[in-house]
Amino acid sequence: MNIGEKIRNAREDMDLSQRDMANLIPMNQSNYSKIERDSQEPRIEQLRRICQILQLDPRYLLNLGELE
Repeated sequence: MNIGEKIRNAREDMDLSQRDMANLIPMNQSNYSKIERDSQEPRIEQLRRICQILQLDPRYLLNLGELE
C-alpha cells in the first residue's frame, strides 16, 4: 500500500472529507487530493500535520518499520 492509500484510508476511517483535511493542514484541497493519488509528494510540514490529524506514525506512512 502506498502513502496516498494509507492517508486516504485513515482519513475515511475518521469520517473526514478531503476538504476537511485540506483546511486542517492547511493547504489547497486540489493539492491534497494529489497527495492521496500519489501524484504529488507532501512537503515535510504537510506530512507532519497529516500524521498529527490522522494520528499516524510517520514511519508507517514511509514504510520505515514498527514502533520500538
